[in-house]
Amino acid sequence: MTRDERTISRILFQKKIHEADGQKFEDLFSAIMNYKEPDFTQIKPWGNIGDRKNDGCILGKGIYFQVHAPEDVKKSYHEIIKKIQTDFSGLQSHWGNIQEFYYVLNDKYKGVNADALQLLETIKQSNSLKECKFIRANDLENMLYSLDDDQIMAITGHIPDPANLASLDYGILNEILDHLKGKPLNNGIEKIVAPDWDEKINFNNLSINESVRLTNGYFQLGTLNEYLKNNSDFTAQELQNKISAMYQELAKSYSGSELFWELVSEVSPRSSAEYQASSIVIMSMYFETCDIFEEPVQ
Repeated sequence: MTRDERTISRILFQKKIHEADGQKFEDLFSAIMNYKEPDFTQIKPWGNIGDRKNDGCILGKGIYFQVHAPEDVKKSYHEIIKKIQTDFSGLQSHWGNIQEFYYVLNDKYKGVNADALQLLETIKQSNSLKECKFIRANDLENMLYSLDDDQIMAITGHIPDPANLASLDYGILNEILDHLKGKPLNNGIEKIVAPDWDEKINFNNLSINESVRLTNGYFQLGTLNEYLKNNSDFTAQELQNKISAMYQELAKSYSGSELFWELVSEVSPRSSAEYQASSIVIMSMYFETCDIFEEPVQ
């Protein structure tokens, strides 16, 4: 599967995730697990005994899964906490040899509440489990892309020829820029220490203007980091590859401040202040990691 085909298949998969509530999500999870783990068994409710708090398991290994797909995960976290407690207690009542417990939650790439995360850790410690944690949308996407191409397409559906989609903007970079645009970027999700990159600024012949913009962008990384954390490994890797490739190509013809602003223009799909500001936030991440601009010679 080419990068373009994988990017398109990812869009198809994310559409399924956003549309999958209730049983539809459980069936999507089970379809992936049936390919990934041959010994996985989906448990369907049966008569008046239900599923005994077990939506799927790898019985021989003592691994159990409970699946939940609320319409809005951010409004449902009190319900999620209560359901985790009830489901695990019910699981213990009916099943033995519980070594690992996974709460499969369709968070629709929004993340989970810290209280729910702590609850699973408490269950793990209290019951001496090997593992007890969430499986979220980004985890399912990572699992999907560990499969063979034909298995991926069986899950996502037919992948159109990228050559026939020339007018469709399906790039991950633009997806992220659209997410950042208009968001309160300085959201305080994590503490960020001011980078000490004066030497690199000088070595690359960048001015105080570019230095200030990169520093401001770096302090606004909270929303970008949260987005990447809640998405698949492919998303972060593809973004890094894209920005690095743009820089390498532009560096053949430009340098210094001119290179900086050419890169801003290349990253940003539009020449608006909003898009450019979001582009510089992304650039600040890769300036710090040395994916763009040169590291000073020691």
